[in-house]
Amino acid sequence: MEVRVQNLRKEFDRFPALHDISLDIRSGELIALLGPSGSGKTTLLRLIAGLESPTEGLIYFGDEDASKKTVQQRNIGFVFQHYALFRYMTVLDNIAFGLKVRDAARRPTKSEIRSRALELLDLVQLSGLEKRYPAQLSGGQRQRVALARALAVEPNVLLLDEPFGALDAQVRKDLRKWLREIHDRTGHTTVFVTHDQDEAMELADRVVVMSQGAIEQVGTPDQVYDNPNSPFVFGFVGQSNCLDVRVAGGELWFEDRPLGLKADNERDGSAQLYFRPHDIELRDGCGGCIAGLLVSSRRVAGTRHIEVNIGKDHPSIELELPPEQADSLDRNRIAFRPKRWKLFRNA
Repeated sequence: MEVRVQNLRKEFDRFPALHDISLDIRSGELIALLGPSGSGKTTLLRLIAGLESPTEGLIYFGDEDASKKTVQQRNIGFVFQHYALFRYMTVLDNIAFGLKVRDAARRPTKSEIRSRALELLDLVQLSGLEKRYPAQLSGGQRQRVALARALAVEPNVLLLDEPFGALDAQVRKDLRKWLREIHDRTGHTTVFVTHDQDEAMELADRVVVMSQGAIEQVGTPDQVYDNPNSPFVFGFVGQSNCLDVRVAGGELWFEDRPLGLKADNERDGSAQLYFRPHDIELRDGCGGCIAGLLVSSRRVAGTRHIEVNIGKDHPSIELELPPEQADSLDRNRIAFRPKRWKLFRNA
């Protein structure tokens, strides 16, 4: 089911939560709404679900205007962060609930409901636990039950609001892979909200980066990471460094020296240079480089993160290097230059 959001605006007591949002979600796509707290991602999800009504704008399911339809009429599957399971129902009854409460004309028979629930229990890899209650399950198992319950009604659209936010890191990682596999098998149009960039980048076909009630960028994980279109996206998606520089004669200058980086099509003036901690090359001298003093060094998985003080008037720079290269550095002075970078003009 394709979902189309057109010029959507939402206010809460005159507070603008969303500003003129337009977004096309393709049928069968798994899309992530990514942004910090207060960016509007959950509000957008609730508007798609029908849990909130837009102040202005339209929401289409396929070619049909669904803006005034209820959650039930839209046939939404919704998975919440804190599971929202019924404590006094068994796992099987929780999964079957959405089918049991359908109106008589659309309600399957008891045997069909049980068969569907058991099938989904197998799909989410919880076969044999149908008689347990939510309190007898782990957090990861509860979230699997919540997903099975959402899938039971064969939803037009599956919506997930921070689905792994209440789980510990390893369980989140395992469930991310599992959710992607479930999506590929079922093919439901799926939208999930997250503030975890790793989650969005690993799971989604496309990522919608949001800030202050607006969409900053929409693209594949590679597009958003490799070609961010604004300082916000560059700073929010992945680690980044930012330096105030000057463009003069098609070349970038830092303080009183050229960096050896060409900016042929840029007009002269001040700008901000963004680059990733791993997108640098170390330099022996300082003919065209940035130099500073090593402040700290820490091991993070297979790399070493180096903090460099480049002067009191500038923020510290973080570099990411292979451990063997980092360990061979001069402990007093480090010189480097970005290899991949992007320039944004000051407002």
